[in-house]
Amino acid sequence: MSVVFDKSEDLFPIKSDQIFLSHCGISPLYGPAAEQAIGLIREQQLRGGGGLIEVYEQWMNGLRAQAALLLGTQPENMAFVRNTSEAMSMLANGYPFEPGDEVITFVQEYPANYYPWILQERRGVTVKFLSNIPAAGDIPQEVIGKWSERELLELISPKTRVIALSHVQFTSGYAANLQRLGEICKEYDIDLVIDAAQSMGCMPLYPENWNVAAVASAGWKWLLGPVGAGIFYTRPDFRDKIAITQIGVETMLQTYDFLDLSWAPTPTARRFEYSTSPIQLVAALTTCLKDLHVHYGSEAIFREAIRLQDVFLGALNNPILTPLLFDAAHRSGILTLYCEQEKIVLDMLKEAGITCSGRGRLIRVAPHFYNTDEEMLRLAELLNGWRG
Repeated sequence: MSVVFDKSEDLFPIKSDQIFLSHCGISPLYGPAAEQAIGLIREQQLRGGGGLIEVYEQWMNGLRAQAALLLGTQPENMAFVRNTSEAMSMLANGYPFEPGDEVITFVQEYPANYYPWILQERRGVTVKFLSNIPAAGDIPQEVIGKWSERELLELISPKTRVIALSHVQFTSGYAANLQRLGEICKEYDIDLVIDAAQSMGCMPLYPENWNVAAVASAGWKWLLGPVGAGIFYTRPDFRDKIAITQIGVETMLQTYDFLDLSWAPTPTARRFEYSTSPIQLVAALTTCLKDLHVHYGSEAIFREAIRLQDVFLGALNNPILTPLLFDAAHRSGILTLYCEQEKIVLDMLKEAGITCSGRGRLIRVAPHFYNTDEEMLRLAELLNGWRG
């Protein structure tokens, strides 16, 4: 079924100023989401906390409900977090590791899903690393590309407890096949923990269907939400074995009955929220989820992102720039171009009013559904005219 996207400047005011193609970084905040947050900030300014208390649970429940619709799960499996690092730290620190247990991750994994597991080495955990495989034969070995399933299978041992990977590698844009990873983890009784900061809001993501134990994502990349707001999914059986390492009033079943100090942690994912959440940010992120991602659907959004990439690739004609092209199962919202003079090219684009981003000699082109064919062709035109 064809989906008609609203790509208007009214909803995405940044379009009046520039062509933004860096949704793998800090994205422009969706217009109505900004207005929702500003309204709640103004409410606190004029009335103190009273007005916020009245809507606090409404917005928290709304976020969990919308996030659950996006991921195909139930609201009790969803929690608000401030960022991916917070979620991963709670998981890694609370996981029931024993000395000698093993975790597998990628050698160039994003820090939010890297350091929390490295920290477990003090508990006697061994961290094993998938090595980097260049995306193309003519690209230097040290430029980040992908990892291999074959090596992953070789690294698995009877002591492997967790595989912790990004759904999409932030440098190259290489997407893991989560369904296949989930099958592997089910076969070997391993918990699969996914950093979805570079996929949630752009790509289909269904953890319950794919045997994923936990998923965390920042809300300010593909979700188009505010900085400081994120989403956290945990599967019930996995959640049950995670010890509580951060705790506060909202961890408990009695929540706001502050005189009841009974030890009664909630069995739902709300236990990870543990303390007062920034309701202005929660409301903004909920608005993004409801108006955009749940409304259009992940499949339609992803198709449009890939279509826009293909419009650009069809017009790109500069031998100095080498696209990293993965097969369909491993494509993502990030298309990268290898370029030795990455920073010079990015500065040139910025001068022309186009925002892309770079990592380690890779230019990241990351269009979202509200970008247009004309914008992609303009990017190709500028890059075709650049000769170093």
